Amino acid sequence: MTQRMRIALQLTLAAAIVGLTACGGGNKEAETTPPAETQPPTASASATSSESPSPPAAAFLAPLTGLPAEKEVTNRPFAVMINNLAPARPQSGMTQADVVWELLAEGGITRFVAVFQSKEFIEPIGPIRSIRPYYIQVGEFYGGVLVHAGASNDGFAILQKQKKEHLDEITNAGAYFYRDKSRKAPHNVYSTLEKLREGAEKRKYGTTANVPVFTFNDTPPALATATSAVNIDIKFMLSSYKVSYAYDSTKGLYYRSINNEPHIDKNNNEQLSASNLVVLSAKHDIKDSVGRLVVDLNKGGEAILFQQGKAIVCQWERKEGDVIRLMKDGQELPFLPGTTYYHVVPTSNPMDKLVTYQ
Repeated sequence: MTQRMRIALQLTLAAAIVGLTACGGGNKEAETTPPAETQPPTASASATSSESPSPPAAAFLAPLTGLPAEKEVTNRPFAVMINNLAPARPQSGMTQADVVWELLAEGGITRFVAVFQSKEFIEPIGPIRSIRPYYIQVGEFYGGVLVHAGASNDGFAILQKQKKEHLDEITNAGAYFYRDKSRKAPHNVYSTLEKLREGAEKRKYGTTANVPVFTFNDTPPALATATSAVNIDIKFMLSSYKVSYAYDSTKGLYYRSINNEPHIDKNNNEQLSASNLVVLSAKHDIKDSVGRLVVDLNKGGEAILFQQGKAIVCQWERKEGDVIRLMKDGQELPFLPGTTYYHVVPTSNPMDKLVTYQ
């Protein structure tokens, strides 16, 4: 007998048994006979059941970038003052920052406030430089522990009188910094996330903070009518210092250069990049004969937001106790998920003289 015939015979017998059971058993027997579906499942049925995918767990989002995170990001940020003089380049660690601010210091030179929260890494951060009052303000926008090497006189006064939570290589936390012998002072002060956490713990600083809430959107509505901005040039004060960005549409990122040379992170040789670029026009006043500045980050003014190769002309404003917000037509503009770079230029020149794009 062939295999096909055996299968046909088995099916015929099974059908006959089912028919006899249905016709001759009576109600009582029918109720006590186990229904067919309660029989142990076959191996193939068990495999199918166990392999059914469970619903994916809800993703956590990093509060300062809007990017997915493996766990909830609640740790307190570090706001690190990073040197931007030519001998300090290339800097280390900036590709790991969630947010970066570039502001003028003395003599037309800029300095960075790099805010680290969501990424874990062991490589150096630096070179770290001194702090000014408006850098203190930026760091506190994010509830961050302020990290610096020295300060201006008025900066020190604010830190001490207002009991700011800070780590200073010179006055209160030298053990948590180190000097890189391959660099000349003062461009050789570095630290790491591990050392900064040790220093913050030693000084009994809080490990969490109130971080501002931002709106993120993969397709910001304002981009529909925005102007093309694939290549951007930003001047601060000196004609010999020009920041430029080129948009890479395949990666959705703006890549940064200084004086037409790619701006690189020494740790990984990667070019600095961001999903969002912000330029703010703010009043700058010269405070003293050394050229120290007072920068108004409260009053509001003109701004431009660059995203996805386009420019959105807008306004910036800041309410007491909050971070700076970008506004257009009475609504806050959302960010794209990713890193954001802010650039604060002086109102002494019109915005269109300092920022050009095409």
